This record gives sequence, C-alpha cells and structure tokens, in this order.
Amino acid sequence: MTTGGSPAPRGNETENCDILVVGSGAGGLSTAVTAAHRGGKVIVLEKEAVFGGTTAWSGGWMWIPRNLLARQAGIDEDAETIRSYLRANFGSAYDERLIEAFLEAGPQMVSFFQDRTALQFVDGNRIPDMHGDMPGAGTGGRSVCAAPYDGRKLGCAINLLRKPLPETAFFGMGIASGVDLARFMSMTRSLRSAIHVIRRFGRHLLDLAIHGRGMHLVNGNALAARLVRSALDAGVDLRSESRVTGLIRESGRVTGVHVLRKDGTRETIYAKSGVVLASGGFPHDPELRRSLFPHVPTGHEHWSVAPHGNAGDGIRIARTEGAELRRDLVSPGAWVPVSLVPRRDGTLHPFPHFIDRAKPGVIAVRADGRRFVNEADGYHDVLAALLQATPEAEQPQAWLICDHHFLRRYGLGHVRPAPVPIGWHIKAGYLKRAKSLGALARLCGIDPAGLEETVAAYNLGAQSGEDNAFGRGTSAFNRAGGDAQVGPNPCVAPICKPPYYAVRILPGSMGTFAGLRTDAATRVLDAAGDIIPGLHAVGSDMASIMGGTYPAGGINLGPAMTFGFVAGRFLTRDAYSEGSPQ
Repeated sequence: MTTGGSPAPRGNETENCDILVVGSGAGGLSTAVTAAHRGGKVIVLEKEAVFGGTTAWSGGWMWIPRNLLARQAGIDEDAETIRSYLRANFGSAYDERLIEAFLEAGPQMVSFFQDRTALQFVDGNRIPDMHGDMPGAGTGGRSVCAAPYDGRKLGCAINLLRKPLPETAFFGMGIASGVDLARFMSMTRSLRSAIHVIRRFGRHLLDLAIHGRGMHLVNGNALAARLVRSALDAGVDLRSESRVTGLIRESGRVTGVHVLRKDGTRETIYAKSGVVLASGGFPHDPELRRSLFPHVPTGHEHWSVAPHGNAGDGIRIARTEGAELRRDLVSPGAWVPVSLVPRRDGTLHPFPHFIDRAKPGVIAVRADGRRFVNEADGYHDVLAALLQATPEAEQPQAWLICDHHFLRRYGLGHVRPAPVPIGWHIKAGYLKRAKSLGALARLCGIDPAGLEETVAAYNLGAQSGEDNAFGRGTSAFNRAGGDAQVGPNPCVAPICKPPYYAVRILPGSMGTFAGLRTDAATRVLDAAGDIIPGLHAVGSDMASIMGGTYPAGGINLGPAMTFGFVAGRFLTRDAYSEGSPQ
C-alpha cells in the first residue's frame, strides 16, 4: 500500500464513488446529503463508532441571516446590513469572497433542507447578535435550529448516533434552549413548569428502559439525527470505524483515500469528483494546540468539549499534500469557559458555561478577587478577556461567585437548581461553599479583601439593577440571557444571602477556528494560493470565515452547513438537472 500523495494500485481491494466525505458532523453530512440529492454516489467515513461529531454535542444553533423562517415572520433585512455588522467585527479579517458566498448560499441551504429532507428548523427570531453596539447588529431573525426529533424515526441507526454530552444532559436527557429550558429552571415556582418537567422526565425514563437512551432529541443531537436520517433517505453510504490514513494523488489531483478499519483491514477508495475533509478541526491535537493556542505552550491547561476523536486528522493529511493551515486569525479557537466535573470513575470532564453567567446574582473574579469582564457577554468574549487579563506566567483561571438564592434558583455550572441535591458536588470538590465571603475566598485561594471589596461595590449598584463596573445587562444579548422575571435589570441582582458558593472556570473551547485555507467553493489551497484539485474542506477543517471572531451564536454550525451545501453542489455541478437544489 502506498502512502498519501502517491497512486495506489487498482485491484480487487479498491472501491469507487463520486464524492468521499471524511467526517460526519454538520459540514460533512450537509455535503453528503446535498450531493446525493443531486445524483452523486457518496460515501461518508467516520473514524469513531458513532456519527454526529461535535454537532451532536452542540446547542444546534446556526447563524444564517436572511433565512426562510425569518422572512416568513416578516424579518426581511438588507444584505448590506449584515455586511456592515461583519465588517465591524472582522476588521482586516473580512474576506469578501467567502462572506458573499456565505450570505448567498446560507438562505438557499435552509430552504433546500427544509423542503427536501428530514431536517426541519425552528426559528431564532428573538435571538440577538452578541455585539449589539456594533453597526448592523441584529436583534433577531438571523438564527435557526433543528426542530426536536423523535429518535425512533432513525430505526436501528439510532445506535450509530452520538449521545448528548453527559455533562450538559440531565441523566442523559437533552434540554432544549428556550421554553423547555425555562420550564426546567422554574419547576419549583410554577405548577405548569412542574407538569412539563414531570412529563419530559417520565418519557425519558421510559425511553431509557426500552431503548437505552433518550429518544426525544433536541439541540445539536436533533440536528445530527435529522442529518443522518436525511443521508440515509438519500442513499448516502455511512461507514463508521473507518479512519482515513492518507490521500491518493495522481497527476496532481486528489483522487481518493487510504482507509484503516477497526478490524485492521485496509481499503483504497477512489472518488471521481473529489474528497471533502470534515473531520472536526484539531481541538485534541496536542501539537497544533501548542503551536496555535496562546496559553498552552507555557504548560497551562486547556479543555475542549469537542469529542476526543477531533484530533486534526483532516488537516494533517491535507498538509502532507501542501495545503496551507491559516494562522492569521484573531483567535485560533472557539473559546468557552469551562469547569471540571469529576465523574465517579475519578476522571475530570469539562462543562461549558453557556447560560449561568448572564443570570442575575453571579460574578466572575480572578485570584485577586477582582472582576475582569461583563460576565453576561458571549462565552468566547468572556474567555478571551480572561486570557488577556492573566499574566503569561500564570494559569488562566477564575471563579464564579454566587449566593444561596442564586444557586438554588439557577444552579451554577454542573450544579442544578432546586430541588436537585448539591451535596455530591460539594463532596467532590467541584462546588465550594462557605458561610462568609472571606471564608469562601480562603477556600478557593482568592484574596479575601479583594473579593469582599468587589462584592460590596457590585452590590451597591445591584440594589438598583445597575452594574457600574462593566454595564452588565445594557445590551440585548445580555438581557436575552438573563431572567426576564427580575427587574429592572434581568442580569443584575445583589449577592447577599449566605452561604456563598464558587466554581472554578478554566480555558476551554468548543472547537477550532484555524483551519485549511480554501476558496469560496471550498477547494483547498496551498501556500502559493493555488487550488489542490480534488480536495475540499468544510466545517472546522476549513478555516473559519469569521476570521477568528465570534459575532453571534451559531457561527460555527451556520457556515459548516452552508459550505457543506456549497461543496455538495460544486462537486455535482455536472450532474445538475431540473429540480435539483440550486
């Protein structure tokens, strides 16, 4: 067997298809479904035993301005407004070719999947962009999410779908953002919410008994499931436990891959139209993390919530063929603050802090006891602020501080609201508790005087709903993450009811932004800017079109789905016929 970059002998051990996709997240499956609907013979290779990649663990939201559901609701924005917002965020990182391709194909992608596949959407017409003070910022209508899905519709294929991330699921049950989450958060204060929770959890327990997993799928798990169903319906050949070890290149063109299966057998698969890399970026590639993450080379911790199989495979094999890895992005990763949850086997696993930071009555402080950020801002921005505030020689870390009222009403990190018990988290050391702020500070290694002064200053403004230090709750994005039942500011309330609690947060990521340089048709480019024929990249294997910035929720999955759609159309352009998606 020859190595990547060299031709392999054709024989009985070889196989042929039109398009070969490496990876089964949103980008890979979007490519596969689009191409199959246009008549392509498509094979998807997934090295793990389950499909869905990081998508199956995500919130499932996709940032797609001017989408079908927004227009149906009367939200019809001018494209120049979107461009203005992106230019303001990106600065010199703005790539007109990629942005124009995204803005044109994104709405087409939503319409195609909504009309032709099992992927159905719910709108995000009330979800604002993260940077509301920038020109062109939206207050809603730029996001969509996969509608909840009954896993039983997958049949036996449900066993090939990655289960929700244990740290964010409740006994393995996914909870959808929006009304579903609000019901769970208020179950002790509302009879209607309590009935909703009892019904949801009762069905989940029945599903566990019958199927061994939850079958009411929401968020990214619903997106992955609907994409798998769509792929099967379109005749896509889905293959798990199939690791791509190298590319085949003949006469300068990538024509296939070498594959190693779990049983040790090797295959050679030729792809007539092209190979699409969609293996999830490099969040668990130690070498690339040391090379690109600013806080990792000095030995500091970093925890990714992406599956461990996302180890840079696609990027690695592409670089052996001369592909260029973009290193000029504002941030190389999609940052999120995480806390480390001990499992009963003694291992630690990251919990992403998406929703607790914006609720009224919690602040984040460093070891000096001082705040460093508006905690209700976007997760990427909060961690970026922590990295910037931390001296190079120190481990970037902070503590989320709250009182008893906050903890039992909203929870904190992996700690759930009342009536779920908190004793195990305290015993495991995840949750710190003390009767006074000074005692809590000493327990956490925080400067007691600094913490007491910070809370006193925060409480002074919080009495009237103001955050004098960072203006928390003044943006639409802040307020959307707060508690609408708290006034006058849904993001601000005093911290004054003992005992007090703390959870430590560390640098984490949902995935990576740095990726392979491509053109607007997803074709991979080399260091000279020339196309590598037959090789494409989508999802996190493709460098983020957002330039390493994070202007809105869903800026990973939105482009992944869109450029998967672009790749699927491009690779089947000769197969176009009346009725195919355009």
